[in-house]
Amino acid sequence: MIERRPFVQKILNNRKDNLRVVSGIGTSTWDLMSAGDNEGNFGFIGAMGQSIPFALGLAKAKPNYRILLFTGDGDTLMSLGSIATIANHPVSNLTIIVLDNESYVETGSQPTATAGKTDLELIAKGSGISNSYTVKSENDYQKIMTTVYEEDGPSFIVVKCQAKATPLVFPHSFDGSVSINRFMGSMKS
Repeated sequence: MIERRPFVQKILNNRKDNLRVVSGIGTSTWDLMSAGDNEGNFGFIGAMGQSIPFALGLAKAKPNYRILLFTGDGDTLMSLGSIATIANHPVSNLTIIVLDNESYVETGSQPTATAGKTDLELIAKGSGISNSYTVKSENDYQKIMTTVYEEDGPSFIVVKCQAKATPLVFPHSFDGSVSINRFMGSMKS
């Protein structure tokens, strides 16, 4: 399994100017913020299940930008219906990366449904997102980069990660209006 934080940092290491990045609650936000402060990042705090619909709306509103969402399995499971909505209202500039550690690490490492029989890739494909796949090795890094920057979406990538707690890295601001205004200000059109 992949160590998520260094993997997220690697994906964002040489990001292009047209990439905007959103993260789901908790560990996904700490992972995104660990990659460095960037006005083109927006991390959710305390809004479980809201990152996928937000990313879809952002991708629809800003078609000139590539939208990348890092979220976890728990956040994704909270909004499974959003996957079907994306399939039925597709946008070519959206990639969702689910950092699946098969647990709710932040609240005591209770197992999520993906630790059992639930397969998020199959849910995405069954919903109609044909460009869906699972990654279990860092050897697939280039495939992910091609998906993020070159392929038409929507794309749904499940990255199987180690279930381990990592230090919190806080965003630039905890004030929601300051954070969203800063993020939206990074997009000119």
